Amino acid sequence: MGDVSMRVEVAALAEAIYDLVADMPRMGEWSPECERVEWTGGASGPAVGVGFVGHNRIGWHRWSTHGRVTTAERGSEFAFDVRSLFDLPVALWSYRFETTAGGACLVTESTTDRRGALIRMAGRLATGVSDRAERNRKTMTTTLDRLRVTAEGQAPSRATPTA
Repeated sequence: MGDVSMRVEVAALAEAIYDLVADMPRMGEWSPECERVEWTGGASGPAVGVGFVGHNRIGWHRWSTHGRVTTAERGSEFAFDVRSLFDLPVALWSYRFETTAGGACLVTESTTDRRGALIRMAGRLATGVSDRAERNRKTMTTTLDRLRVTAEGQAPSRATPTA
């Protein structure tokens, strides 16, 4: 129903890239859709069960979602569940980090669409996006590229779809 995975090879340590991704308030630096993230409940960093609010924008469309960290394994995986304002499921997001034989890190960003019919319809109205899977492919490519540039400090490359 619109699950998407993209990956990019980054010339940096898995732990260093994990630290960038898991610092959710920085997500707006890389994502073309997420403007900013705020930890909730007095949290100041990532841990399983910690909540956050994500503020998003596409053109004049603006909306917020609520998330909760589901996996926080430094250097291995960072994942979170995203829900609507009314606590209805939206998506599961994950970042996996694998060290390659050459010492680089393969970063895989994945999303699993969990929206029911009501949230799919409301999402089209709130975001202006009719094909969420295609939009995610584009934004994930940009996010991974910007993340790579930050981690490596060099010119952009191209993220590739996973099988």
